[in-house]
Amino acid sequence: MLKIRLSRVGKKKQPTYRVVVADARAARDGAVVDVLGHYNPRTDPTTFVVDADKARDWLHKGAQPTERVSRLFAKEGIARAAHPEALEGPEAPQESPEAAQA
Repeated sequence: MLKIRLSRVGKKKQPTYRVVVADARAARDGAVVDVLGHYNPRTDPTTFVVDADKARDWLHKGAQPTERVSRLFAKEGIARAAHPEALEGPEAPQESPEAAQA
């Protein structure tokens, strides 16, 4: 199975990441199939550059994004239809069923 995930690059204590497509069994910084872009969480605001067409193509082929990548894709509007659970999480407001009926 292929995963779309982050691969760490950069100096010690200064992480930056590449957004890559890799086999799920490969090491985090090991062999990759394709590089889709990069992500730098240390900038303000964070830098996220990705080739949206390539990302959609890999998602269409069945590659599964990790949770972090799903959230980044959702912010960019890439995987919203394919992975709606990426928008859910601790930061997403949850309505109770009683509030919805009132």
